Order: sequence, then structure tokens, then C-alpha cells
Amino acid sequence: MVTDNASNMILSAQLLNLRHVPCFAHNLNLIVKKALDQTPLINEIRQKARKIVGLFRSSCKAKDKLVEMQGLMGRPALKLMQEVDTRWNSTYDMLQCLYEQREPVGAALSNLNSDTAPLTSFEYNIIQESLSLLQPFKLATTELSEEQRVSASKLIPLYRMLQHKLSQKKGQSAQESTAQLGTHLQEGLHSRCGGYESFRALALATLLDPRFKNVGFGNPAKTQEAEKQITLECASLMRSNTATPEPQSTSGPSSSSSTTTSTTETQDSLWELFDSRIHETQAIHSATADATVEVKKYLKDAFLPRTHDPLSYWKERAVIFPHLYVLAKKYLCMPATSVPCERIFSKAGEIISKKRSRLSPSTAEQLIFLNKNRKKKKKTN
Repeated sequence: MVTDNASNMILSAQLLNLRHVPCFAHNLNLIVKKALDQTPLINEIRQKARKIVGLFRSSCKAKDKLVEMQGLMGRPALKLMQEVDTRWNSTYDMLQCLYEQREPVGAALSNLNSDTAPLTSFEYNIIQESLSLLQPFKLATTELSEEQRVSASKLIPLYRMLQHKLSQKKGQSAQESTAQLGTHLQEGLHSRCGGYESFRALALATLLDPRFKNVGFGNPAKTQEAEKQITLECASLMRSNTATPEPQSTSGPSSSSSTTTSTTETQDSLWELFDSRIHETQAIHSATADATVEVKKYLKDAFLPRTHDPLSYWKERAVIFPHLYVLAKKYLCMPATSVPCERIFSKAGEIISKKRSRLSPSTAEQLIFLNKNRKKKKKTN
């Protein structure tokens, strides 16, 4: 039975001899959880919020009273959401739902004989500012978890956009505790994601995504480094696809003497090393020049709208940029998050259990993968 999806993902990468790319959603989860734990006042408010939600979810009397207050105030009868320790976005959902239902929740608590203390208006202000700081992380997590096409190329631009939004919203914080939360979020984001532009595979994926190209980077030096690397890989691909040309025979008055000299040099091999180096140098210069032209032409091409599919772009331009097309297929296939894979591992753990241990591999494959694909098709339709 699958017990640790993250460990299984890392082990699978090692067995397949693949480089492991840390899950972006997991990184965001660790960043936010640590930042919340490092901010004492917000942590206290979270504990109070958990008690309030726990009361309305465990007590039928409290639940009925909340529904009654929601009806009197013309609100829909919505249940409060409880926080789950392993998922930071559940903390966001809990605080958001409690903030939106603060009036009926406060009225219901005042009509109940309970020791559960209600949140004050000051604490609700703290929650409001905290939600504003956490919203970009919520949007980034949701976007990548739902991504069904290209995702790894989004990491560097997303990191830059999170930095920008966090700095912007932190400047709008009126409370000291929320400003402190913003500082902890910035430190965690830089610590865990600050090296993305130095990660060669992610940098090349970003550059080869027609939605981002070199504009997705924040460091000009890293941009130039990525352009240089993609040009070298493109040139290497060109050289490997070009056959070595046959030496051409010379013509003219000295053809007989040249032939004699050539034959002599071939026999004693005195200049063989020099001639081979000349040939290799010419091939390298030619391939590098052609690769530079192809890369520059691609970078000057119009940007693809951010909501469009980059794979369709490369399919249409496979003839125009043949070598970059090959590299795009190589780098754009990387997933940025292990969420879809972990869902499969969890599904496999539910299907392949002690009670169903005699399932054949083909049957297990159909139950795990085919049913998943059918659900995707239904959602698309």
C-alpha cells in the first residue's frame, strides 16, 4: 500500500535515472506553513479559529443556530471549513470562510452557552490582511495543480510574480503582525525558490516557452546564460544531424602535384590531426552561426498569449525552428508539481490493497489509468 507519495516519486526518479525537480506546490506548502508558525499572533488567531469551526462542525445545536442566523441575515446556509495540518491552502479556506461568515458566526456564538471565545474585530482585520498576503500563493498552487499541459516553464515567471505581489501587498499591511508574516513569506520564497533561474533545465524550459521566452527571467545574467546554453545545444544538435562531407578533388594545372601531395600526406598521416581539427573547427563555427540565427529568430517571433497552449505553437513551427522544436519537446515535458502523480499513487494505494492483492498488472492499469482518462474526457466535454 502506498504510504508516502513524495518518497515514491523521488524513488521512481532515481530508478529511472532522472534528475529530481522539487515539487513547486510542496515548496509553497512548506513556505506558507513555516511563515504562519513563525508569526505568533496569527498562529494564536488560527488556534481560535480552529476551535470555533470545530464547535460548529461537531455540535448539532451550534450548527442549527448558525443556519438560523444565516437565514435571518439573508445568507446562504454554508458550512465552515476546518484546517488540515498537511495542507496550507486548507488554512486559507478556513480563514476566508470564517471571515465571510463573521456576522452570522458571531451572532450564533452569542446565542450559545459555550466557552468558545469569538474573534474580535481587530483579529478579523488581521485575518483580512493575512488573506491578502496569502492569496497569490493560493492562486499559484491552484494554477499549477490544475495544469494539464506545460508547467515547468512557469516556475521562474511564477516565482518572479509572487515576489512582486508579495512586496506590493506587504507594503499595504497596516498591522505589524501581517507585515511580519509578509517578511517570513519573502524569506521562505527566496530560500526555497530563489535558485530556480540557476537550475539549467528550468531556465531552458522557460526560454523555450513562447509565452515567456527571455522576459520570464528576473536576472539579466541568467537570461544571457540560458540563451547561450540553448544556442550550444541547438548547435550540437545541428552537428549531430550533419553528415561529414567527402573531401572534394582539386582541379587546375597543379592537380597532379596536389594529388601526389595529398596521397603522400594520407600515407604518412603527418597532417592528419591538423586537418581533422580544421574540419571540426569549421563545422563548429558553421553550426554555432546557424544555431545563433535560429535562436535569435525565435526570440524575435511574436509572443504567444499566456493562456494559449505552447505545444500547439511548436507543432505549427516545427519546420521553421526544426532544432529548437526538438529541444522544446525535451524540456517542456517536465512537470512542475508532483500533484497529478501523487493522485495516481493514492489511487493505486486504494485499488491495490491486501484485499485485492491478486489483481493482474493489466487489470490494475485499466483501473488506475483508463478510468482517470475517462474522467478527464468528461470534464473536457
